[in-house]
Amino acid sequence: MRGITGRSWAAGVAAVALAAGLTACTGGPDDDGGGKATSGAKVASASPATGKRACTNGTYTWTGIGQTKRLTGITEPERLGKGGGRLTYRLTRVYTPHQSVEASGPALSFAEVLFSLGKKTGLIQSDAATAAEDDSKDAFADVNRKAPDLNPGGTNAVDGAGRFVQYAYTVEVAGDFRYSCADGTDVLGHAVGWKIDGSGIIDCDHSIDGDPGDTALARSAALLVCDPGSAATKGA
Repeated sequence: MRGITGRSWAAGVAAVALAAGLTACTGGPDDDGGGKATSGAKVASASPATGKRACTNGTYTWTGIGQTKRLTGITEPERLGKGGGRLTYRLTRVYTPHQSVEASGPALSFAEVLFSLGKKTGLIQSDAATAAEDDSKDAFADVNRKAPDLNPGGTNAVDGAGRFVQYAYTVEVAGDFRYSCADGTDVLGHAVGWKIDGSGIIDCDHSIDGDPGDTALARSAALLVCDPGSAATKGA
């Protein structure tokens, strides 16, 4: 990206989330609750001494559920003259979404935690009681889900002159949970999943209007790559 390298670029990326940052750990490939921790976070895992796992018929209670739009990719400004044309610059990834769970207590299936969060928020439409019983195998409950390709093919086009920036984003959903078993055992934790992907185009030479949430995201993109003081950065 023009004029943004190394540490300054990383600092800029940290500013594009539209809510407080979320810290979590991703599940292991076998989803046995034993994924390795990162950044010192606790991960639900079986005790080496007892191999204790949580009950399979417990109840989830969710609190503090919120959504965060995060910028995942962006291009440098691409200048087009009168009449516009096709945009050819490729997006560079600035953030990779992950399905993730952190928890303290007996081991839980990460897929079941995410399935519960998905049903609680309406992102998963299923009559199944558990992820194991869900024939649709919704991607929201897939702990090994990969981030979407930012450049899957095809191009966007604009019909006017300007300095255009393409960006991509995802909407993360996060919440705190308590998993309660009949024997009085509780597992406490935090889960993050992502469901919605989107994209947009801004013109550095024009102000950004529209839905407040979308406007804030677009202005965050403008702040990263448009010239300081450009119309698109004003009000950010």
